[in-house]
Amino acid sequence: MILRKHQEKLEQALDTQAGVVLLGPRQVGKTTLAQDIAEQRGAVYLDLERNADRQILEEPDLYLDERMGQLVVIDEVQLMPGLFGTLRGQIDRRRRAGHRTGQFLLLGSASNTLLQQSAESLAGRVSYHELTPFILDEVGQGALQALWLRGGFPESFLAGSEHASLTWREDFIRTYLERDIPSFGLRIPAETLRRFWTMLAHEQGGLLNAARIAAGLGVSGQSVARYLDLLVDLMLVRRLPPWHANAGKRLVKSPKVYIRDAGLAHALLGLETEEALLGHPVVGGSWEGFCIENLIAAAPRGTEASFYRSSAGAEIDLILKLPSGALWAIEIKRTTAPKVTRGFHIAADELDVAERLLVYADAREVPGQGGLRAVPLSGAIDRLQTI
Repeated sequence: MILRKHQEKLEQALDTQAGVVLLGPRQVGKTTLAQDIAEQRGAVYLDLERNADRQILEEPDLYLDERMGQLVVIDEVQLMPGLFGTLRGQIDRRRRAGHRTGQFLLLGSASNTLLQQSAESLAGRVSYHELTPFILDEVGQGALQALWLRGGFPESFLAGSEHASLTWREDFIRTYLERDIPSFGLRIPAETLRRFWTMLAHEQGGLLNAARIAAGLGVSGQSVARYLDLLVDLMLVRRLPPWHANAGKRLVKSPKVYIRDAGLAHALLGLETEEALLGHPVVGGSWEGFCIENLIAAAPRGTEASFYRSSAGAEIDLILKLPSGALWAIEIKRTTAPKVTRGFHIAADELDVAERLLVYADAREVPGQGGLRAVPLSGAIDRLQTI
């Protein structure tokens, strides 16, 4: 059993808020984590994918009034959007009765859909948290290669063999395409969406070129934007925006796009073993995306992530704007040589960053020129978690 770092944050949120919304893709471990919390707190657990539990909430106030003061966990809450108005009234009534914290834990698999549904009804009444697949800090430095190859979905990471792990991920992708996405009422051909998803995997970490992708798929640019919005909403793809504060500079305006879980990217490309990955052209982009996901997950809540690239060639792979306003410039290279390009320092000077890091493939921390410090991924995670 791997202890999720997020459990402590959720426990703290429930101790201070009436409701907590936990977002994350399917099969990432939300239900397991919520059931652990429910067991400790004597809570009731409802899964809205089960008809019996949906029927329980056909008259939600009748049921929830009987659970006044008790934590209620509702899984896949986005399947009953009309429930949010009821939850608002329930939270307000419970507050008046003296039950101001730890009343509802809501789990959802589609971020924007759920946020839009709940934002107006539950504004100021809930806090939002995202559960990611396993990150390096949870599984340990010794499992870095396995985590990168297999990804962080628990069933994939803990599989008994590389083949079993790849098979699970292929089934996961098929299930999303054939069952989960149609359940949102979206009429997108599964084969077209798979081709789009695979094209993004081939371009892992590249600038989005919607026109080229549209031509390759034989669809319109608007369709490509809709497909991308969907995969971002399902928390399967990250759209990393460009830094935009320097209005006087000619900066790249297209976002970078990453398959968020490296294991899913490898499954889309049919890469089963580490040898196959290391021999594939996507290896650099895969490593960059893997590091970015770990770093963003480790950063303090409220951190904003972007990248920087100017027309003159100055570039930074990842900029983290911390809640304090300080900027961290992070370069990511799968190399043992602790060196960055001159363009990195030019960009860092332009932005007046507080910290310059190179995340590289060696295990040592070494100082570099211009205030740069080369660190392994685990070292960068440690630094972010101690802010």
